[in-house]
Amino acid sequence: MSQLLRFIQFAGWPVVCGVLVAVVYLQYQQLQELASLRSNQTPVIQQVPQAVTSYAEAIRRAAPSVVSITATSVNVESVERAAEDRLNLYLGESNSLGSGVIIDQRGFILTNLHVVDTLFDAFDTQVTLHDGRRTPATVVAWDKTNDLAVLHINMDDLTPIEISEDNSVHVGDIVFAIGYPRNIGQAVSQGIVSAVSGNDSNTLPIIQTDAAINPGNSGGALINTEGELIGINSSIVSESGTFEGIGFATPASVAVPAMEEMIVQAIEANSGYLGVLTGEALNEQSSELFFGVEHIRGILVENVDEGGAAQRAGIQPGDVITGVGETPVTDAQNIMMEIRNKKPGDTIEVQIYRNGQTFTLPTTLGFGQAIIIEP
Repeated sequence: MSQLLRFIQFAGWPVVCGVLVAVVYLQYQQLQELASLRSNQTPVIQQVPQAVTSYAEAIRRAAPSVVSITATSVNVESVERAAEDRLNLYLGESNSLGSGVIIDQRGFILTNLHVVDTLFDAFDTQVTLHDGRRTPATVVAWDKTNDLAVLHINMDDLTPIEISEDNSVHVGDIVFAIGYPRNIGQAVSQGIVSAVSGNDSNTLPIIQTDAAINPGNSGGALINTEGELIGINSSIVSESGTFEGIGFATPASVAVPAMEEMIVQAIEANSGYLGVLTGEALNEQSSELFFGVEHIRGILVENVDEGGAAQRAGIQPGDVITGVGETPVTDAQNIMMEIRNKKPGDTIEVQIYRNGQTFTLPTTLGFGQAIIIEP
């Protein structure tokens, strides 16, 4: 029996050693395979977001669309009792400064009503563009509930602002207010959205921001970091009259649809405007006097509004308007009625006689009178 035990002990050592060797070999193979897999994998490099150091591109996109507005305000300066049943009101004029935003290539500008509002709605407004061009503007519509007004200018080469398609504005969003504060030229201030009100039956939608809004900024643009319009700057809360960190803007989601509706109503309520000063209709004698021939019939153009529809179409002083559309011009009343039957924005064909030749000029009608004053 003892011999059997000794034999088993003697024979077991090689078996145990073989098993250990096999285990070590298998572990070595697994380590080799793992090392091979690791060597074939591309290392993953995590991209760390870099902080934005400049928003110059966003400002560059929006700045040309923001304009300065100077309005002549007419208000009651004093009241005098002339009799028991009569008062004399003495009016005075003063200039107010604000901002506006070009929304439409056709020359429509959105601003606050309080920027251009005056007694008896006697609007007298001038707009200065980012590039220095100046022009009188026509106030074509207003919305007292939302404190909005729509201006129209007769100008080419305008830059409408991009409007944010995402109507969501969140507390904490970075925003910029662009306008013309205190008559020092265009300026930009940065802040965040401090609060956003809802739209219920008792409260108008409003964006609260701590971006500085000073006198002259009203009607200017509140934009996001992409340079897109998200609001129209409107007012501040201040005990001192200067900005104290609480400003308000009308959301673009409210202001732009309101403006589009006002434009439709303004076009419907107004006749087109050509912008020429004319004399009497030519007859045989006056045709011979001015042009040396007897057969020229039409209205002689004496003056053309700078920047107006006629000037932009190429009509010049000294031209004779011989027809509008299919209607030949026979007298001043005839051409006036033809224009009044059209709407602002309509394009008409104006036939003119100049230097022995007849031209047809497509002419897009506008609102009222406009004069361009070059910088």
